[in-house]
Amino acid sequence: MARTGLATDLILRTLSEAYRHFELAGRSVLIAVSGGADSTALLVGTALVREQLGLAVEVATLDHGLRPEAADEARAVERLAALHGLECHVRQLRLRPGAGVELRAREARYEALEAVRAQRGLTAVATAHTASDQAETLLMRLARGSALKGAVGILPRRGSLVRPMLGLTREHLEAFLREQGTGFVTDPMNANPRLFRVRIRQDVLPALARAAGFPVAERLASFTRLAAEDEALLDAMAEGAWRRIQLPEGALDAVGVRALESPLRRRVLARLLAREGATVDDATLRRVLDAVARGGSATLSGGLQLRATGGTVRCVRPRASSVRGAVSLEGEGATGELEGTGWRFQVGTPVSAPGALRFYLPEKLRWPLTVRTRKPGDRIRGPHGSRKLQDVFVDLRVPAERRDLQPVVTDAEGRLLWVPGLWMPPEGKVVSGQSLWALPPSPSGGGSGPL
Repeated sequence: MARTGLATDLILRTLSEAYRHFELAGRSVLIAVSGGADSTALLVGTALVREQLGLAVEVATLDHGLRPEAADEARAVERLAALHGLECHVRQLRLRPGAGVELRAREARYEALEAVRAQRGLTAVATAHTASDQAETLLMRLARGSALKGAVGILPRRGSLVRPMLGLTREHLEAFLREQGTGFVTDPMNANPRLFRVRIRQDVLPALARAAGFPVAERLASFTRLAAEDEALLDAMAEGAWRRIQLPEGALDAVGVRALESPLRRRVLARLLAREGATVDDATLRRVLDAVARGGSATLSGGLQLRATGGTVRCVRPRASSVRGAVSLEGEGATGELEGTGWRFQVGTPVSAPGALRFYLPEKLRWPLTVRTRKPGDRIRGPHGSRKLQDVFVDLRVPAERRDLQPVVTDAEGRLLWVPGLWMPPEGKVVSGQSLWALPPSPSGGGSGPL
């Protein structure tokens, strides 16, 4: 039978409300228990509210294999679970000490817990994160220069994982265990000053509380809850902005990007970088925001560049050199593909493939035709003189990285006849009745089917 007290009333009420909020009443949960104060309080408190909630409860404890006393701690958890009539599952993780052990342990822990949950057919996994953990996480991230997304901290729910005690401090839980007469173990890692979190816990939070004149952990945790609400709203607004300004081939409308309020602009550009596999950090975002503002470019990770020219913002991987091949077409039925571009060409027979472009060949034509990419000095000729092909590309806002992949068609004398998809001579010229067909590359970049 549970002992009563102010701390007990608070913990039981908090857990009952949290499990109902997570829609777990009448369902099942796996409690992750290490034997420390927080997880022990979660086990005992959940055991005390399970009957009124109709909640099926099981326990999992993990031996990471990093400390010799961990096996004894796992057995102590088994005994505590049995005392409360709960089935307990012990899993050996057998991690090796060394670099990155904290991250490796965390990943292995969640993987093992999810495996037990799935094997047992349980609804959720509950962990014992508290407002104290939330406050420590917030201060760590702020010290490292986090934006609002980092200030969100530990989420109350992520998939099948729930954290029902984020509104309680470590002091609340220890007071509850004292009222229940339940002991717990202390992990020596929680006192290791080499760890940033431990220094925040032992030095920063107490100093902040002394300066404020009252405990601050709950207030910091409350800030993370409000930050999560604001972040969710901004993310939804950024998603709407992304849909409005997205262009074909993955680019964004540059005017639309610049018109966004700063919080939305950062989120939209961060999404563009993440989609292309570029590193997204504060320094990179500052360079990208500057490039967008001035209509320039910024170097990204992985050999990528962000370019904000020609009215678009896009990520590109610069090519080492231009395509240098060429295709010669001699009369009816001739076909060929311009290597490295995905463009295919055919003289004569009509093409019914989606996206096929048609050019009516002039009557007095000097064969063979040559399909190639641009060369310095290329000019197009019209009724009022000629223009540089480069100027046409600029006027039509053809991205710089696409200009060396754009085919042009010339006759035997080198005169530029056609730039497929971009330019053809003015109408009214006598035609021969023959046609040149061009099939552009597929949007996926995999080329086209046969002509």
